[in-house]
Amino acid sequence: MATCAFIGLGNMGYPMAGHLAAAGHEVRVFNRTSAKSAQWVRHHPGVAAASPREAGSEASFVFVCVGADADVQAVVYGDDGALAGLAPGAVIVDHTTASASLAEELHRECAARGIGFVDAPISGGQAGAENGTLSVMCGGDQADFDAAAPVIDAYAANTVLIGPAGSGQRAKMVNQILCAGAIQGAAEALAFGERAGLDMERVFAAVTKGAAASWYLQNRGETMLADQFDFGFAVDWMAKDLGLVHDEADRLGAPVPLTELTSKFLAASQAAGDNRSDATAIIRRYRV
Repeated sequence: MATCAFIGLGNMGYPMAGHLAAAGHEVRVFNRTSAKSAQWVRHHPGVAAASPREAGSEASFVFVCVGADADVQAVVYGDDGALAGLAPGAVIVDHTTASASLAEELHRECAARGIGFVDAPISGGQAGAENGTLSVMCGGDQADFDAAAPVIDAYAANTVLIGPAGSGQRAKMVNQILCAGAIQGAAEALAFGERAGLDMERVFAAVTKGAAASWYLQNRGETMLADQFDFGFAVDWMAKDLGLVHDEADRLGAPVPLTELTSKFLAASQAAGDNRSDATAIIRRYRV
């Protein structure tokens, strides 16, 4: 059993920290909205910390799951940041979907202090976090990964070291490109079927059993047809993730035309006020 800090108790982090506690690890949590930390400790064994530094002061592992690059920097750096309170030999595991350049920077900063760092973005959605079945794509040194992986297993079904620092974030970009294609394809196909006047329940029953099946079609197809989007991975978050893809693609000189198309549909959804709706709400743009 390990002494762990978990920073960021959003839709993903809250249940992930809970799985750590349920597995018997000693857990200290920090969330910028302290009421969320207080709520967590009412339902799980653990301690609410007043700062990231306090959360990580005695930890062997610090898990971070926040929104974007700036949020990671805010909770890791500075006098009250997690890095300031860690002893050599500790490992920071960043589950945030952030830039590969930030992961490489944090790896260097941590290494200079004798601290390990693993960039470890996740896939599987809120349901995966709640069920402990996430897929974790990791970048970093083998020794740090080997130390952290058994602890990560509390909430993951699949944990893979892709390569050196930054590789986890780039693998997550691959994941999000694939998701963007699946969402766009499902939205366009279902909207086409509606426009054609087909019995979409029968169409759905047919196509989900063949080569056209995808996670998004099988898990979101019915809700897309019912125009229900009050759940899942928000339009704003998907737009943010694809922004990271665009930045990295520009740096690599890699063409991503399908991702560009999905980004345009997400931007239109944001303009229409669907910011917090599931990303599959882009089907509404085909219905206007």
